[in-house]
Amino acid sequence: MHRPAPDRAGTPLFQLHNHQLSYADQQGEKVVLADLSLCIHAGEKVALVGSSGSGKSTLLKLLRQQQPDSAYCPQHLGLVGPLSVFHNLYMGRLQRYGWRRNLRNLVWPSREQLQATAHLATELGLDAQLRRSVDRLSGGQQQRTALGRALYQQSPIFIGDEPVSSVDEFQADQLLGLINRAHATVVVALHDQTLALKHYERIIGLRGGRLVLDAPAATLTADELAAVYHAP
Repeated sequence: MHRPAPDRAGTPLFQLHNHQLSYADQQGEKVVLADLSLCIHAGEKVALVGSSGSGKSTLLKLLRQQQPDSAYCPQHLGLVGPLSVFHNLYMGRLQRYGWRRNLRNLVWPSREQLQATAHLATELGLDAQLRRSVDRLSGGQQQRTALGRALYQQSPIFIGDEPVSSVDEFQADQLLGLINRAHATVVVALHDQTLALKHYERIIGLRGGRLVLDAPAATLTADELAAVYHAP
């Protein structure tokens, strides 16, 4: 199902044209993405939906390659367990500063960085855990830390692979709102169809590595969105 999204001027931030990706295993060739074409412009808020194995994570990685400075929250969090929430949040800005400044802030955090990370930790519900090592946190707290690391980067573009899958529905709703306020352009993979329809203006659906849905969220019903998950 393809319904035209609102026209956007300018060059797309992300663009794929008849993209193909496959790999060979013991059972033969496995298609990951097939004949995939799409454009995403600056300012769009996009939810990517589909069953596990439909190609969502692969697509997000391809998009990130096109905009490597995007803030990225991976499904596998990539946190440094023995380090504190502060240190993991600060890592979102490592590329912004030189190694001397980074080393100083990691060993003796500046007042500026402490205040900035403390404010973000409060927004994430992690203010009480700021000095705690992330290997002592719950799964939901760890996911919020990984999300905070991406937010702390302060990029205009956010790419997230199930960034709220380990938190409850209320927290997920709050965190998606935070993501959308902090970034001009957002592309996230989500399992929760209700949250996708509520927070995103455009829905892209994948099934078996193929684009099966690309439509404005306002034109979709819950049943139409659910159909993405079922083979025709």
